[in-house]
Amino acid sequence: MSLLQSYRLRLARQRWRMRAMRKSSELEAVHIRTSRIRDEDILCCATLRNELDRLPYFLKYYRELGIGHFLIVDNGSDDGSTEYLAQQADVSLWSTGASYKAARFGMDWMNRLLSRYGHNHWTLTVDPDEFFVYPFCDSRDLRALTHWLDASSIRSFSAMLLDLYPRAAVGETRYVPGQDPVAATGWFDAGNYTIKRNELYGNLWIQGGVRARTLFTEDPYRAPALNKIPLVKWHRRNVYVSSTHSLLPRGLNRVYDEWGGEKASGVLLHTKFLDVFETKAREEIDRQQHYADGFEYRAYADRLRQRPSFWCDMSERYSGWQQLDSLGLMSRGNWA
Repeated sequence: MSLLQSYRLRLARQRWRMRAMRKSSELEAVHIRTSRIRDEDILCCATLRNELDRLPYFLKYYRELGIGHFLIVDNGSDDGSTEYLAQQADVSLWSTGASYKAARFGMDWMNRLLSRYGHNHWTLTVDPDEFFVYPFCDSRDLRALTHWLDASSIRSFSAMLLDLYPRAAVGETRYVPGQDPVAATGWFDAGNYTIKRNELYGNLWIQGGVRARTLFTEDPYRAPALNKIPLVKWHRRNVYVSSTHSLLPRGLNRVYDEWGGEKASGVLLHTKFLDVFETKAREEIDRQQHYADGFEYRAYADRLRQRPSFWCDMSERYSGWQQLDSLGLMSRGNWA
């Protein structure tokens, strides 16, 4: 990278940080418990809207995985999510009715909270329908992973987004609040993934999976990006640039080996396609607060009207991190 490009990225990082500070004025404190954050706590950060059904299992899963405190922005929920979260002793909660889209799909809010409360903490930034798995997660919690990362001088950890879907038609499998959503979905596409390198930021760009196969068949390059860097040893000067796909400083995006072999990596199990999905899709089409004014949600709605199931003969049933490791969708790298 040239000196000019490096200088421009430093300026861009400063702009994103200043923007996040301005956008923080949109956040109203609901119940702030950040004084309870301990130095060793791993923090989980999320932005959500109307996710009451998902929240009991989401919080349970990440508490058991080793999260010490949650930093959550509620973007105008009217289903009881705000009240439920305000009652949780390990949640600091902010609320806003401001535009999710105008806050760069919530990342301005996340950047500000991470800067203020995440400094020197390992932070995991996820959506309520994403469940982080990594090598040995069935026997080693996040503290074990982050201790190894610290000892290895690794500051960021990648996870590919893996879309899960039910075998039956979307909408037929009833989801009960508190249930593991992976059990309600559980199938995935094991192949058809493409990878390329983003020359500017240095991160890998991954596309494919069930959404490329079923929703973007004619134009797979419009399929959503699946590369994410959700786990980061945060410094107040860090910023997320595009969702959790890329960060600045640029070195945080080097989550793969350039000289051969593979770095350890994980997977985010994406459980979007529950029985409430069709209702959610219609709502988001009307709100137009997502990328390209909800283009992706319109594609979902059109596809589900024509054929309400994503399952095919090549679909694989999820059975654990070892399966994903053997398929090359995650890697244990040097962590053994």
